[in-house]
Amino acid sequence: MDHEALTREMRSLREQVTGVTDTAVAAADGLLIAADTAGTIEPEGLAAIAAAGLGLARRTAEATGRGTLRQTVTHGSHGCAAFYAVGETALLVVLGDEGIDVDQLHETTRPALARIDSILTAPEAGYEPAPAARAV
Repeated sequence: MDHEALTREMRSLREQVTGVTDTAVAAADGLLIAADTAGTIEPEGLAAIAAAGLGLARRTAEATGRGTLRQTVTHGSHGCAAFYAVGETALLVVLGDEGIDVDQLHETTRPALARIDSILTAPEAGYEPAPAARAV
């Protein structure tokens, strides 16, 4: 898998959308694939929590007849966490501060999701841990 390409996509979101502070890509089962996070964020834990939340949101969308889930956003007193489905097998997490423009984030993220999905589903791709997360 091309971890450098994933990192470029995640950093591009930070550069294009004011207020983006952290990003991560994870498998739907919560395994971290790649992360661009600050030292205060534990990326493996973020990936696991995001996968659980996205799974619940997917089931909610299906059970209520709302179709295939695209994204969910959680707003807190210090910003937001946006979770985007990347196909059926992965997700993108984007954390933002209080100043983030969520509409701009959604608009900017749509094409990035297609590129991330292409990276993850390339014939030589396989879900492997991010280099820093590999077992020794």
